[in-house]
Formats: sequence, C-alpha cells, structure tokens
Amino acid sequence: MKTELFTVSRIFTESIYRIPDYQRGYSWGEDQLRDFWLDIEQLPADGKHYTGVLTLEEVPEVKWVHWLDDAWIIQARRYKPYYIVDGQQRLTTVVILIQVILEKINSRTGYLNYTPVNDVRKKYIFDSKLEDRARSYIFGYEKDNPSYEFLKTKIFLEQSDVHMPDEDTVYTKNLLSAKQFFAQMLDGMQDEDLQKLFTKVTQQLVFNVYEITSDIDVFVTFETMNNRGKPLSTLELLKNRLIFLSTKVSVPSGREGVLRRAINDAWKSAYHYLGKNDERPLDDDDFLRTQLSYFYIAELKEIPKPDEEGRETALRMYRSAMEGFGRFLLNVLFTPKRIGNGSVELEEGAYGFASDALPGLSHQFIYDFSQHIKHSVELYFNLSNAKTSNFQNPEKVWLERIGRLNNFKPSSILLALYTKEKKYEKRLRVLEALERHLFLQSLRLPYAYGHSRFAVNEVMVKYVAGELSTDELVTIYDNFVTDSLKENALGELLADWVKNGNGYYSWDSIKYFLYEYELDLQSRSKTQREKISWNQFLREDFKGDYQTVEHIYPQRARDGYWRSRFTDFNTTQRRLLRNSLGNLLALSRPKNASLGNRPFPEKRDGEKGYRFGSYSENEVAMLAEWGPEQIEHRGLHLLGFFERRWKLQIGDEAAKLNALGLGFLRGKRVGVIRF
Repeated sequence: MKTELFTVSRIFTESIYRIPDYQRGYSWGEDQLRDFWLDIEQLPADGKHYTGVLTLEEVPEVKWVHWLDDAWIIQARRYKPYYIVDGQQRLTTVVILIQVILEKINSRTGYLNYTPVNDVRKKYIFDSKLEDRARSYIFGYEKDNPSYEFLKTKIFLEQSDVHMPDEDTVYTKNLLSAKQFFAQMLDGMQDEDLQKLFTKVTQQLVFNVYEITSDIDVFVTFETMNNRGKPLSTLELLKNRLIFLSTKVSVPSGREGVLRRAINDAWKSAYHYLGKNDERPLDDDDFLRTQLSYFYIAELKEIPKPDEEGRETALRMYRSAMEGFGRFLLNVLFTPKRIGNGSVELEEGAYGFASDALPGLSHQFIYDFSQHIKHSVELYFNLSNAKTSNFQNPEKVWLERIGRLNNFKPSSILLALYTKEKKYEKRLRVLEALERHLFLQSLRLPYAYGHSRFAVNEVMVKYVAGELSTDELVTIYDNFVTDSLKENALGELLADWVKNGNGYYSWDSIKYFLYEYELDLQSRSKTQREKISWNQFLREDFKGDYQTVEHIYPQRARDGYWRSRFTDFNTTQRRLLRNSLGNLLALSRPKNASLGNRPFPEKRDGEKGYRFGSYSENEVAMLAEWGPEQIEHRGLHLLGFFERRWKLQIGDEAAKLNALGLGFLRGKRVGVIRF
C-alpha cells in the first residue's frame, strides 16, 4: 500500500474517481457539514488542514473498458481510474462545495483565480470530447447507483441522457441538502471571498492518499476503514459483505453478474423506501432486524414443533439472533467459511448456534435473501406510512394507531400478518387486538409489561411457522390483556402506579391517549377539521421550553388565582392534582411553559387561549373556573373514555378516583360539572 499527502488540486490531476457499488451513498448531515465548514473558516491563509484518509483502488482495464463515457479519457489522456474505498464522504463534500463556488462565480466574471471557469470545471467536474460532446465525469458513482443520475442532474445541473423517473433515496436527499447548505453559506459572498475559499479548498485541504495494491482484499479493507467517522449501519455493511461473497460462490453458467445486480437492486429499493418519507425517514437497522425476524423463521431455520425435542433450544437461538442481529448476520450467517456448506467453527455458545444449524451459503441463498430484502422493504414502508398506502381505510386507522404507539416502527408480527393473511377482515381483527394489548403494555404495569415481553417471541415463531392461525392470534392478544388483569383489578394497578410515580404526566403514552381523545372529540364535532397534527404534537422543543401537553393547574402556580383554589391541600396532594389525568391538556400548537403559569381566565380567553385551540382546549374553555373539582370531574370523564375506547374496566367511581391518585378528594365534591 503506497501513501502520500496530496492537496485536492493534486488529487484531481489526471485521475477520475468512482464510488463502487459496495459503498454506501452520501450520509453526511448538517452536523458533519457544519464541522467541515468551521474547519475551512478557521484555516489561516498560509496554513494546511489535514482532511483525512483517502483510500483508492486502481480500476483494472477489464472493468473500465466497459465505461463507455470514460474509456476515451483513460486511453487518450492517460487518466488513471480509481475506486474510492475510503474517504468518499469527505471527497464528495469537497466536490459539492467546488460546484457551488463555480455556480456563484460563473454569473459574474467567468474566471476563478485567473482561470476560466470552464477549465476549472473540466478539472473537477467533467471533461468532454470535442467531436461528439461525450462527457466523462471526473468524480461520480457507478451507473447502476441511483445517486449517479442525481449527482449529474441535481448537483452538477447537467442534462440526463436517459429517460427515467427520479429515484430518491436517503443518500440523494443528503446530496441535495449538502448543496443547499453550501449555497446558503456562500450567499452574499463577493468574488474575492469566493476566490479565497476556492484556494483553501483546493490548495490547503490535504488528504493522506493510500493506493491499495492488488494483494489486499478491497472488501475487507472497506469494512475495516469505513467504521471510522460516521459509523456504517449493519444494512450498509451487509451490502458490502454480500457483494464480496458474490465473487466467491460458485455461479451457475449464464448467471454471471445476476447476483451482483440483484444485490444492488435490493439495496437500491431499500434506500428508496427507507428515505421516501422526508418527514419520517425509517431507520436502516430497525428494518433489517424486522426483516430478519421473519426471514429467520420462514426461510432460514426450521423450528421444532412444541412437543418435539429441541424446541426450547431453537427458541433460545432465535431470541439470541434477534438481540444481536448485526453480529449474527455478519459473523455467523454471511461468512466466507460457510460457502458451499453449513459447517462453521464457532466459539462455544456463540449466539446460541450449533455449527450444523444453518444452510450452506450458495449463489441461490444470497439471491433469495436479497429478494426478500427487496420485497419486504416496500411492505415495511407501507405499514409505517399507512395513510399513503393502498390498504383499506379502517386498516389505515388502526395501523396509524399502532404506529403512534410504536414510534412508527412496524413490528415483525405485522410484517408476518400482511405477508400471510390475505383476508382484510381477519387482519383488521388482529390490528384491533394488537393495539389494545400495546396500549395496556404502555402503562408498564408490572404483570402486563413483563408477561407480554416474555411471550412475544414465541407468538411470532408460532404464527410464521403455521402453528397459529390468524384467528388464534387475535385470541392470544386478547388473552395477554385478560391474563395481565387476572391477579389485580386495573383500577388497583393504576392507583399503585400513580402513587409510586409522577402521575399520568410521566406515562409513556400520555400523548397517544390525549390524541385519541382529541380525535374522538373531532369525530363528534360539526366540522371534523383536524386541529392537532400528530407530528407537531409529538415534538417538544426542550431548549426553547415549548410544550404540547399542558398542566392546566400549572407546575409553577405562583399566581394568587391558583393559591386561593389549592390552599387547602398539602404539597403531595397538590403534586397529585397537577399530574392527574384530568389536569393534562393537548394543545393545538406548542406553547411556552411560562405562558402556562398564568391564571385560568387568561389561559382560556387570551390571544392564544383555549377558545382558539384544539377540540380538547375548546371543551375546557366552556368552564368558568378551574380547581380541584374540575380536575376530578374531567379525570373521571377521561377514564370513562379510557374504558369505552379500549374496552377495559377500571371500576366504580371510588376505584376511578384512586386510579387518578385523587382518593383524598372523596366526599368533597360540590355540584356536577359536565364534560
């Protein structure tokens, strides 16, 4: 391996660079871009800045000879073609910044540091043959990467020579965000400033450049080096591993290249769907864990029947693989030692696997796994974004509810349900039962939480293995709820939970409950106009002290209005009243916490008061005053909704008061307050 310290200008002298298909795309976000920009800003005029390592592999002639747009510049001008093994994030950032500088300077003088802009562009962006205007891009992706066309058309602003729809992925969106970031940073700069910036970028940023020799395995080098900087996800590492294995397995005649294309297509599809929703991109490894959970049972590992020997061992193996799914995929399932057979030497007890437990690695197995990734990611996206899916409307409602409870991370049981069950009515029954189970689980009542977590793995195994029907799956989730409340009544469990914690304000799903109540009020309104967006409601700006769930009786109740109404209660009782369910209100828009400390009449009638807010706020605004009685009445009303909505019985009024943590109010009520 040869190494030298190069400036950017020297790196882009008689060389062209391609990001190979096993590399992830551009993953830098605003934090990395701001750090990079700060390094440039702080760089003195006579200084150098060490930018990092650039590891290259010279592309052999057998590959570049098929690069129709680039062969001429390699043959005629002796440009050396390189794959970027490590350092593509930094080098991509440099190229994007140079492109933005060129765009800014081009509309003025046409020169950059006494060099025509076109000559600068030829060095860093693309060069052309005079006779047919064929362009060779100096830096870019291999052609089957969706980022190839995007970089050319959206970043370099060149016309495409192919007619195909834009393929947005997380990576293409990052490319555009980087360009927008630099455009903003350069906005308003004068020519002199742009020239100084160009000098810093091309002459003062230096890379430690390594060129890999032919005796070093480039795939192993990639895995080793690319764990620096922003870590690779398991999904990104797995793509590299499968491409590496595709070069080692025996390939049937006539199928050369099919496997590598299948892997690239699968990951192209994965990154398209995982990044499709700009407001809520999906996590790589959440998807991969969910996909593996289904693939493991359905395609990979045969689980003995409940009455057969080895059942418990198999379940333990499954749980172990899911808990360490990344290690399992990279250190156990997809390793070169397993090519052609299932034998592999493992440390005793490693991941709970015996060496003969897995099928051998073959061309077909890797192909099938890639196809499973490709097909399951679209379903995974639709389960996470039910509103835009083709599911029937009632399903969309329940999937959205489950998504809100699970932070829109579809569980493996949902992937299994929508893969196996074709009847809409049966799927709907499972969704209703599952949402009810998850809601009770969100309370983290001791038995409900522990029992369901223990059983969930086996439920998944039984259903995918065909040991449970969809109807039986509904019964299982209903039984989870029934069994959880067998020892103690729900009212007693809630009373203990409130007494030992911070009340309903600390409930993980308080926003979910209040949002469901808001939707119930909306459904009974005349307009049914949405007044709370879930995405907005979910966000809290803790730095700005903004909140979306308000304590009507405030946490810092210093105003005389509040002191006069709560003077008869001790410190503990006032805390219980503040955090009781009836005192918590879903706001239509975030409000500064300091505004929430004002007296009730101001909260109700002010410019941003309850009268002009959510349906829940409008309901509270109907009241003339707010004090202990109102908190009690509204709390009882909300627990009534709790019982109706989730078909769960809390108990009589005394039990409900205890469940609210307000048993000390019993017998103090005066009059009736309607909600």
